[in-house]
Amino acid sequence: MPSFDIVSEIDKQEVDNAVNQALKELATRFDFKGSPATIEWKPVDSKIALKAEDGTRLKALHDMVVGKLAKRNIDLRNVERKDPAISPLGHATQDFLIKQGLEGDKAKEIVKEIKAAGLKVQSSLQDRQVRVTGKSRDELQNVIAFCRGRDFGVVLDFKNFRD
Repeated sequence: MPSFDIVSEIDKQEVDNAVNQALKELATRFDFKGSPATIEWKPVDSKIALKAEDGTRLKALHDMVVGKLAKRNIDLRNVERKDPAISPLGHATQDFLIKQGLEGDKAKEIVKEIKAAGLKVQSSLQDRQVRVTGKSRDELQNVIAFCRGRDFGVVLDFKNFRD
């Protein structure tokens, strides 16, 4: 029976490239000359840490990183932006978390929507992905079209197609 997996993944190499581009821009921008502002990519935690000496510079860093992520075709629905933390001394930090995989609630929502649509396929949760199995390729293609037409709040990729 043909099957495929619905996953939600972001290419960490593209995130690394976007952060490197933002760091190059940070080094050349006039308004950040002599500033201790930093952008740090932590691939183990899937986190981008922004640090600046005040809120306005943190906002400029935020805009810079978001712009570079968007230019590298990284879907911003999978980037969770935490609230900025500004200390009384003026130091400001903010974290961006890169979400990998489907969380339990999102995966359950996708399975529920597929079943509610009346498509003749079986869908099941596996780890951080949804496995969809059907009798024919056409049914699976209908599921892919259905999922692309809906907004689940995360980017969806379709992988491991097997006949």
